[in-house]
Amino acid sequence: MRDTVQAEVTMTFLVSQDLSFRIPVELSYDSSDPYAVEITFHLPGDAPVSWAFARELLLDGLSRPTGEGDVRIAPASPEGLSDVFIRLQVGCERALFRAGAAPLVAFLDRTDRVVPFGQEPAACDPVGDLDAELHRILAEDRYAG
Repeated sequence: MRDTVQAEVTMTFLVSQDLSFRIPVELSYDSSDPYAVEITFHLPGDAPVSWAFARELLLDGLSRPTGEGDVRIAPASPEGLSDVFIRLQVGCERALFRAGAAPLVAFLDRTDRVVPFGQEPAACDPVGDLDAELHRILAEDRYAG
């Protein structure tokens, strides 16, 4: 069974030290790809831009700097959950966003109810689902006759 979780949040796009603006952002999670989350940024005047990366990266980034390469996430301050910086990079181009931790925690909590953290391999096992379904069908046949 395929379950999805979606949320809409507002993040601040930090263009420079002097220029920033708030943008709508969609967060999505699909149990058919239980390791990943997708973030879609709706930048003014541009087509939406989507990034997919590890759900665990987002979770870890709430409490400590994490990530290598294209996606890096870090708390904005060392004191508890407040805001989080999300930095995306393609080649020399970088984009920096600031998001409240609370809506990210709420989103991750909802994904955890669909596929608990650490249980992703079981969600990826279509053979297990097939075996369970076959067992159910055979059990029904046995009692139907």
